Amino acid sequence: MKDRFKQKYTAGAAVAYMSRKQALKKLQLTLKDFRRLCIIKGIYPHEPAHKKQANKGSTANKVFYYRKDINFLAHEPIINKFRDYKVFLRKLNHLKAKKEDEKIKKLYDNKPVYNLDTIVKERFPTFGSALRDMDDALSLCFTFAMLPHTRVLKEGMIDSCRKLTAEFMHYVIESQSLRNTFISIKGIYYQAEVHGEKITWVVPHERGLPHVTDVDFTVLVTFVEFYIAMLGFVNYKLYQDIGLFYPPQIGQVVEGDEMESEEYKEKVYSLAKPLAKRKDVEQTEDDEPLDLLGEDSDALAQKVKEAKNIKTLFKGCVFYLNRECPKEALTFIIRNGGGVVGWEGAPNDLKADSKNITHHIVDRPMDKLEVNRLYVQPQWVFDCLNARRKLPTERYMPGVALPPHFSPFTSEKAGDYIPFERLEELRSMGKDVSELEAAIPKTMDELPMRRKEVKPEKPKGIHIAVGQMHKKSKEKFHETVEKGQELKMRELMISKKHQRVYHSMKTTFKRNRNDALKLKKKAKLVKATAEA
Repeated sequence: MKDRFKQKYTAGAAVAYMSRKQALKKLQLTLKDFRRLCIIKGIYPHEPAHKKQANKGSTANKVFYYRKDINFLAHEPIINKFRDYKVFLRKLNHLKAKKEDEKIKKLYDNKPVYNLDTIVKERFPTFGSALRDMDDALSLCFTFAMLPHTRVLKEGMIDSCRKLTAEFMHYVIESQSLRNTFISIKGIYYQAEVHGEKITWVVPHERGLPHVTDVDFTVLVTFVEFYIAMLGFVNYKLYQDIGLFYPPQIGQVVEGDEMESEEYKEKVYSLAKPLAKRKDVEQTEDDEPLDLLGEDSDALAQKVKEAKNIKTLFKGCVFYLNRECPKEALTFIIRNGGGVVGWEGAPNDLKADSKNITHHIVDRPMDKLEVNRLYVQPQWVFDCLNARRKLPTERYMPGVALPPHFSPFTSEKAGDYIPFERLEELRSMGKDVSELEAAIPKTMDELPMRRKEVKPEKPKGIHIAVGQMHKKSKEKFHETVEKGQELKMRELMISKKHQRVYHSMKTTFKRNRNDALKLKKKAKLVKATAEA
């Protein structure tokens, strides 16, 4: 007779999930190799909704994966390469113990390597999906390009990161697709629009870094290894789209041996010179009029206008950078805006005494100043890009206290604290700020003060005045009471399911309002102290 009762833990979460220990046993891998495989294939652990059921009655803490993901990994050919590498290490240790140098050299020549090209195509079936994952790839590769070589961080990996990031920056310059930038403590944030996708990444500040010992690079190295393969594909496709040679070539076409020289690589990394384009690609004109129809025509027209302003932002301007300025960041922004940039030892041979220089960027006081050029601090270049126009240079002259540097990645909302300088900047960009100004919470000093009525002296003796009704005050009082009662009635109508969310929203609103008031008071105090 067939058993009518279903056996326990044969369906549901107990079957859908697998612990990490079970996955290691199934794949016959070490924990280190399993982590590498999961990172490369994009497999991540998941938290079961019914953890006790997935753990078959146990309450012990375990890391769970989908069973279907582990079955998917079991058919991955790269697992065999991991096993071959173990055999390689065993043979290497054996030959080193015997001190057989010739066999060791031969063994290194036949070292097992794996190719990630197939996995990249598998994880990103379309080009748009690869662009959407570029944020983390660029941020991590830019970070590794700044790090020194160590036992874990191989020289070839750091050189590849530096090469690929420089290639991507060259593409952004040639396509003039940089849109926003912001200087922070972590580094310099950039945002570019590539094929309709907004890509945001952060680049560390240019400074010497010591050997980092408090970071586990073994996991990060695996991510970088995958991102290097991915960026190679993306850069090649981007260069082909705008008719550039890949690998990038400066000026005239050069041979392969010359491209491998250190001098040529430094020219490419400097970003100062334009790249060579293929002759078989037709040059498209960007100034053709567009038919803007539909509901979003105004927004699209504004977007096209901003892109055009950015492309011609520094057109006709020649910049010279002092040695204390961040060369890569300034060159990146200036050339994106159509300007020419140089410095001492730059590949374009722009001299400091050239009469063609229109702007001289300095970050320290100078003894000798030329009359025929403008002297500005580096922040002027960043603020001009965010404002989509050339700002007046009076507030950015050497030795002058710089204006606040606002982030273009935050959107101003009604009720938030917005500094006066930011409101002026938004107004100069042609945006309506009346709603933002009206919603700014007011401090006690800004509230209208009640006038104290001077009471007439009471005459001696008993005098009873005729009672009068203040109609306006009474109406206002009743109106306020009615509004409060209506709000309470509406709050009572909220279901229990949404009451917690509503009270959380009210608490957040009050906290934001109090924070805005505190910041406003602090700004007033700072301004009063500065004026005193």
